[in-house]
Amino acid sequence: MRLSASELSRFGEDVGAQLRAPVVIGLSGELGTGKTTLVQAICRGLGAKARATSPTYALVHHYNTGATPVYHVDCYRLRHPDEARDLGLEDMVRERAIILIEWPERAGAWVPPLDRHFRLFYDGDPARRIVEEMAIA
Repeated sequence: MRLSASELSRFGEDVGAQLRAPVVIGLSGELGTGKTTLVQAICRGLGAKARATSPTYALVHHYNTGATPVYHVDCYRLRHPDEARDLGLEDMVRERAIILIEWPERAGAWVPPLDRHFRLFYDGDPARRIVEEMAIA
């Protein structure tokens, strides 16, 4: 799908409104393609009170949506997949949370099985992004 910024927001809000925990979603793509923007929209769709921000330096943010814990994980700064073992992903899964993981490929074997995986790309039109849902094996 080729989406403008407002369409990407609506898409993310729709995804969020339909999510039921537990679920793990991966978001992949180059820097600046809209992964965090999509997470923000998903969190709005889930009813998060606070605005989602990039956890690039903190690596993990937790958002309150009421009954269901939501975690936003950014694996971009991992130098080696084994560093992901300290992110608490196994605890999040045991908690039956909604887990949104940017750059899941950087976490290697430590990333939990994804239920959905979105890849974002630049489009020829700088005001649009391509969002592709990847098949889960």
